[in-house]
Amino acid sequence: MPAVAQKNWYIDKWFIDDDKFHNLYPFHIQKLADKHWTPLKVAKYAAEFLVPEDGAKVLDIGSGAGKFCLAASHYKPNGLFYGIEQRKDLLDCAVEAEYKLDLNNLSFIHGNFTQIDFKQFDHFYFYNSFYENIEGTAKIDHKIQYSLSLYNYYNSYLFNQLEKMPVGTRVATYHTWENQMPPEYYILKTQFDKLLKFWIKA
Repeated sequence: MPAVAQKNWYIDKWFIDDDKFHNLYPFHIQKLADKHWTPLKVAKYAAEFLVPEDGAKVLDIGSGAGKFCLAASHYKPNGLFYGIEQRKDLLDCAVEAEYKLDLNNLSFIHGNFTQIDFKQFDHFYFYNSFYENIEGTAKIDHKIQYSLSLYNYYNSYLFNQLEKMPVGTRVATYHTWENQMPPEYYILKTQFDKLLKFWIKA
């Protein structure tokens, strides 16, 4: 098998299904996948929507172990994907998976999303990263602070930042309440029983 074909086969095999993809991660990360990481099919649809033109910069808000960015980068190599995550151990897992997949159109940022300039990006992906702050919900771990006040603060901050973005900004949300989005954004379409919503600012 030629070297290029062999490389493509090696990369493509990880995207056969979610279970195969999760083998990129340590076992303790794999156990979190069903509740906390974006399914491959969702990532593919979202990436198609979020990269309407070559070079579009997409930010994943609360990227966790990086699954959305990794999958989106594979499916849309003409886009540029960025994930911001405050847990260093999850970011390290994302970087290790990125190395295994030999992707060059994504970058992971260690930090809280409130510390980043939204104007650096064109479009956004949001898988309700703040939900852990609600009492009784499944937690990724107990290494960070959780509270209802943080949940409200993060939602308010995201709302305000998206309000400041220009007309035409696209947002793909998964498992997210509609009232978390500013009224200037309208839903273009939905997928997966309306759990995945595609928004555009008018």
